[in-house]
Amino acid sequence: MSETLSEAVVATTGGRVRGRTRNGVTAFKGMPYAAPPSGRRRLAEPEPPERWDGVRDALDYGPTAPKGSYLAPFDQLLPEPAFPGDDYLNLNVWTPDPSAGSLPVIVWLHGGSFVNGSGAVPTYDGTPFARDGVVLVTINYRLGAEGFMTLAGAPDNRGLRDQIAALEWVGQNITAFGGEPSNITLAGESAGAMSVAALLASPRTTGLFRRAILQSGAGHHALTATTAGKIAAAVAERLGVEPTRAAIAEVDPGSLVEAQQSVQQEVRTMPDPAKWGEAAANLMAFEPVIGDDVVPKLPFESIAGGAGKGVDLIVGATTEEMRFFLVPPGTIDVVNDDMLRGAVAAYGLDTDAALRAYARDGASPGDTLAAVVTDWFFRIPALRLAETAAARGDRAYVYEFAWRSPAYDGRLGAGHAVELGFSFDNLTAEGGGPLLGNAPPQALARAMHGAWVAFARDGDPGWPVYDDSRRPVMHFDEESSVLDDPRGDERRLWERKR
Repeated sequence: MSETLSEAVVATTGGRVRGRTRNGVTAFKGMPYAAPPSGRRRLAEPEPPERWDGVRDALDYGPTAPKGSYLAPFDQLLPEPAFPGDDYLNLNVWTPDPSAGSLPVIVWLHGGSFVNGSGAVPTYDGTPFARDGVVLVTINYRLGAEGFMTLAGAPDNRGLRDQIAALEWVGQNITAFGGEPSNITLAGESAGAMSVAALLASPRTTGLFRRAILQSGAGHHALTATTAGKIAAAVAERLGVEPTRAAIAEVDPGSLVEAQQSVQQEVRTMPDPAKWGEAAANLMAFEPVIGDDVVPKLPFESIAGGAGKGVDLIVGATTEEMRFFLVPPGTIDVVNDDMLRGAVAAYGLDTDAALRAYARDGASPGDTLAAVVTDWFFRIPALRLAETAAARGDRAYVYEFAWRSPAYDGRLGAGHAVELGFSFDNLTAEGGGPLLGNAPPQALARAMHGAWVAFARDGDPGWPVYDDSRRPVMHFDEESSVLDDPRGDERRLWERKR
């Protein structure tokens, strides 16, 4: 089929924007939802963008937030664009019909451990969602120290405040792009999913979204103010300044990224709880910080207390999340029995019982460690969120993504981020080959993407809601099916522990 191109112009609260229509899908890119966070606005609450006259081109992605590159070999598995410029609090919209006015909307929050990622990653192209009748929005938000470092004189959780500002912009403007503002699904993966949980729990977001999709992240990851202060002090020490807004605002953004990378690397390679608190277990130096008007408590605790009631959920993980982090650098091969037993004990499990439950034929100590940490970090928090929603009568749907990547001679398995190309139905997106191989199953992409579309449309992805008796889980693989309480013996180990 030959490609057809045209342009479309719509009016937003900031002014008119021009997008490009390609084969029935119109994309508007690089639109500001907040003013540039530079100069007097640096490290501050986001402010609305200035209005413009005439028609503003929204034909190309805008600047991306300051960030470093992923370390090798992860830079090959997760390639991402970087576009310079201060006006990086921008978003992108794909729509099948700007005049429709009643289409379901998905707002996507990218992952990247709160220090990487952008809404311009090729896998996040919203064309397949728009093709299937959903308006897709991707956003950029402040990362690392700019977005999540505690500083005297600055509001905490600036990255989350950016996300809220983007949601408010969507609520005010999405009708102009064909979307229905009362039918918004907030979705994200990894740090993006943890952000979704934080916003689900936040008193600042009531009414901003109707549904939520959390891929490989839930409500258990956030930093106490004490730990966030330690992280900030370490960054400031590397820069030779005080951990205050006034001092950090004078630091070049590139130098700030270098300092944050140094601290992040130390947290990951020398995860000392005495020095880094809960960041030592989370292995992320920059996360949502507990104790302000955005994140008053650990997100899961707020949700268990009633926050987010009435919001439909899809929540889940990949079967072998941690293999993504352990296989590429070879860490999985240096784990021995003593290291495995020490890690299991540190999670508060009965070591012998856990090793029996997680036993797999031919599994090495590293393989077993990957399975245990997958549950602690990803699967159990997802189940806790679903259990909490089910207990109060909300609809929660649980999935597990089990297709195994051929990367690293098949050893990467169903690791972290492997599902992204499938949920977006973008298996051929630029840069996806190292993670997905040459022949990822298109039928699986149709099934998973189709479930996400159906959920955004009417709240039902096509399998039973979660409950604490049957515990149904959609098991996505080349042959997908609903399983009841998969690996229940492992799940039960974590009761009252995670």
